[in-house]
Amino acid sequence: MNLRDKLRGLLVGLYARRVEGHLDHAQVPKHIGVIMDGNRRWAKAAGSTAAQGHRAGADKIEEFLGWCSETDVEVVTLWLLSTDNFDRPQEELVPLLGIIEDVVRTLAADGRWRVHHVGATDLLPDGMRRTLKEAEEATAHVEGILVNVAIGYGGRQEIADAVRSMLLDAREKGTSLEDLADTVDVDMIGRHLYTSAQPDPDLVIRTSGEQRLSGFMLWQTAHSEYYFCEVFWPAFRKVDFLRALRDYAARHRRYGG
Repeated sequence: MNLRDKLRGLLVGLYARRVEGHLDHAQVPKHIGVIMDGNRRWAKAAGSTAAQGHRAGADKIEEFLGWCSETDVEVVTLWLLSTDNFDRPQEELVPLLGIIEDVVRTLAADGRWRVHHVGATDLLPDGMRRTLKEAEEATAHVEGILVNVAIGYGGRQEIADAVRSMLLDAREKGTSLEDLADTVDVDMIGRHLYTSAQPDPDLVIRTSGEQRLSGFMLWQTAHSEYYFCEVFWPAFRKVDFLRALRDYAARHRRYGG
């Protein structure tokens, strides 16, 4: 590292401490959703392979969760693999699935996080399903941050699965379609989502400069605040995280009022 890079790192660190010092923990979002975008573009810019980019993005996750712990965040949802990602070439998808499986094992072994899968389980390979089940069981007692790992996740798929679950539940209870139609409401649908009984995201962060949700938690983000960051996910720094929290704290959430 040359002198210029050292000075830049020092100034960024000083600035991050300043921002953190002025952060009001009472205004920190309790649930943060993260669209971790830009792994492949980061790799291309660095002259690396897509797999190396995904690995670098995976390595950022525990660091990010550590920052969340320092600022009293309670729930984090990490979008690791979308339903659309299954359309990628096998030479990229297979290594990516292996990297994601490693992420889940690492989070479970850490001892600080409670791991919960959100996504369409039937889309996943058997090995991934076993890993997710083992991670959930091994961390069920953990009191730390609840980490939703969104794997095989799509917002439309989640709503479709919630409606299907609601219909099957009604059939098991002997409820007619007419009676179900009379009683269905947003709370009932919410109870059948992957994130049932969890608070909705207060803040959604997307890296890489893209300014869209791409189907992320379509139901739950109706009143969420969004923060779009230019930096690619593997290069996301604590100062970027703190800026997102500062920006969130400065907003006035009206919930339609």
